[in-house]
Amino acid sequence: MPRGSPCRRAWCSLLERHELTDALFTEVNAHLADKGISLRSGTLVDATIIDAPSSTKNKAGARDPEMSSTKKGNDWYFGMKAHIGVDVDSGVTHSLDTTTAKVHDSQVWGELLHGDEDSVWADKGYVSAEREVEFKAAGKIWGVMRKAPKGGDMHPLDARINRIIASVRAKVEHPFRVIKRQFGYVKTRYRGLAKNRAQLFTLFALGNLFLMRRKLLA
Repeated sequence: MPRGSPCRRAWCSLLERHELTDALFTEVNAHLADKGISLRSGTLVDATIIDAPSSTKNKAGARDPEMSSTKKGNDWYFGMKAHIGVDVDSGVTHSLDTTTAKVHDSQVWGELLHGDEDSVWADKGYVSAEREVEFKAAGKIWGVMRKAPKGGDMHPLDARINRIIASVRAKVEHPFRVIKRQFGYVKTRYRGLAKNRAQLFTLFALGNLFLMRRKLLA
């Protein structure tokens, strides 16, 4: 169906209203689990910004009100975020959530864990002393990158730990690469979070199949 056609809009609305893309994502992961591809070990947590059109030269004469601006480094971005939880062994995305761009990554945490993790891995944006104490109390590995003390230098041991964590975390970039490079999803396709959320569930489901295609065909 051509983009923007009445049939395509109706079909997308149906998928969104009944959360069918969420169900598709769940079914794909259940299929992978049935094939022996683990989804229940450690979890890598991360988020990426999906740009949205910032122009007001449209029918509404305004930017999408459900998108927002956020600063990353020295640059400003307008759009939404995709937050994912990725199986540390297989690299399969087992959890997905979406927010407007200004929501801090650390605010989406519990939604990305399946609850049976023996380890979690994330960048400095997810630092939380309370979560660390709770997680390590259960004898699990807290692989969240260390921060240097305010106004001071990082201890050499923490710097070494960060290098180890970074090497483990590298796998979390693979699903994002597939979505943005292989599938070409670098900008939102619709107005509003709900429609774009529905599309992201479809893309990450297909991305999991793409990443595991060799194992599935073996």
